[in-house]
Amino acid sequence: MSSVLYDAQGPRAKRRNILYTIVFLLVLAAVGWWVFKSLDDKGQLDWEKWKPFFAGTEAWTTYILPGLKNTLIAAALAMIIALPLGAVFGIARLSDHAWIRVPAAMVVEFFRAIPVLILMIFGVALFFKYTSVSSDDRPLYAVVTGLVLYNASVLAEIVRAGILALPKGQTEAAHAIGLRKTQTMTSILLPQAVTAMLPAIVSQLVVIVKDTALGGAVLTFSELLASANTMSSYYGANTIASFTIVALIFVLINFSLTTFAGWLERRLRRGKKSTGAVLPPAAVAGAESTGVAA
Repeated sequence: MSSVLYDAQGPRAKRRNILYTIVFLLVLAAVGWWVFKSLDDKGQLDWEKWKPFFAGTEAWTTYILPGLKNTLIAAALAMIIALPLGAVFGIARLSDHAWIRVPAAMVVEFFRAIPVLILMIFGVALFFKYTSVSSDDRPLYAVVTGLVLYNASVLAEIVRAGILALPKGQTEAAHAIGLRKTQTMTSILLPQAVTAMLPAIVSQLVVIVKDTALGGAVLTFSELLASANTMSSYYGANTIASFTIVALIFVLINFSLTTFAGWLERRLRRGKKSTGAVLPPAAVAGAESTGVAA
């Protein structure tokens, strides 16, 4: 059966696609076997390499859990600050007043163009020279500052794009019933845009979680990845096993975040659907007599 987008495959095309699939699976299996054999030959799959993570708690209590705690603290603080800040700047960029719109655009474009690692480094220098933050807390402050400045700018663009993507009829209808600009934004546009923006927002939150590792690589922030590096050295250059466990933890965190966002998006979409309630005749008659549209 053909459609507007493509023609239906014939017998030869189907056989060719099946052949390509089989070849791809064989190549994938060969690569997987090569990786497994290489790791096994070098002793990376020996039980001694993986024993610290499955047969004891020292690796978890000394390295993994403290690092995970710092990662979650930095990511959570950055999310809590960056989300509302990004929303404010995104809405400010849509202002009709140039004295609001232009400075907001300059701030967003400036911080969006600078790599987050440079922002973290500047944050360390800033807190060292102009504040009394202790040297122990300074890396955390710098990481959160860099993440907030960069990701708030990106989130501002997401918010602006989400609002602009709505049909203009939404704004026109709000103005027609007498709503002011602030009421239109808070009551009409933002509630609808949030659902559309949610996948992009969650993608940026995942970036925040992963970018905390930059603080460990440069600023001696003891987050999860930095703890894995120390743990690998402690257990005799146990690099493959240590970083595999850490990678799986990052995957679990980000997958949980994405799953929660998907559930929230479905719930928001269901909540916006009409209940299909039928008004009683008395209510309709009362509305007509008072001149109020039902």
